[in-house]
Amino acid sequence: MKSLTVIQHTSAEYLGLMEDHFEGRRIRFTYVRPFTEGVAPPHPDAVADGLILLGGGPWGSAGTRDLPTLAQEIAVARTCLMVEKPVIGIGLGAQILALAAGGSVEAAPLRFSVDTALRCRDEALNGYLLETWPVAVYGRDRAVPPDYAQVLARTGGGEPALWQIGGNAFGFAGHPGLKVAMAEDLIMEFEEAPADPAPALRDLRAAQRAIEDALVPIMTGLVQLTGLMQPDGA
Repeated sequence: MKSLTVIQHTSAEYLGLMEDHFEGRRIRFTYVRPFTEGVAPPHPDAVADGLILLGGGPWGSAGTRDLPTLAQEIAVARTCLMVEKPVIGIGLGAQILALAAGGSVEAAPLRFSVDTALRCRDEALNGYLLETWPVAVYGRDRAVPPDYAQVLARTGGGEPALWQIGGNAFGFAGHPGLKVAMAEDLIMEFEEAPADPAPALRDLRAAQRAIEDALVPIMTGLVQLTGLMQPDGA
């Protein structure tokens, strides 16, 4: 049975709808919460069969309000890339992955939006990625993947919505398994929140079923490409 190390940056944002997909495939996951007292990011040697870096609410990586453990987490992600261990970055996690892989980040204010992602490559995620799918973004700053990354999907505004490094590392601009309750909790968790989040919450509620449906092929492709269904030693 494979096991994932999941770095969580806020109480509100966790794997969300992705949990059921991992559990259904008997893929275990363990949360590490460096935002809690006395907890540090994992040592690279302590990362299990793969690393997931979650979003960070108002935390970013471009200098305005940087994640306190940013440097340590970049180092962990870089080591995973070097040893070809799967990495999935979501929101702020995608920024960390981009920095670890030689890319960069762009400063952007805290935002909450629901957009439509457009597939760029027919073979994306082993051919499982839908032609269009809803992407919900809650966070500060934007990942700029390195030039050698493959952009698999873009938002209507042209921002990379999903991109790939090598064979088994992926960056998502938004959380592919975001629940409405998670967004509501993010708004409540911090003193800083996006201006007038009500329209985005409305859009997220309207898109919830489509997000759930799109996650099925997304998870199928991710699990295949990361090798998380393969037995140890395969």
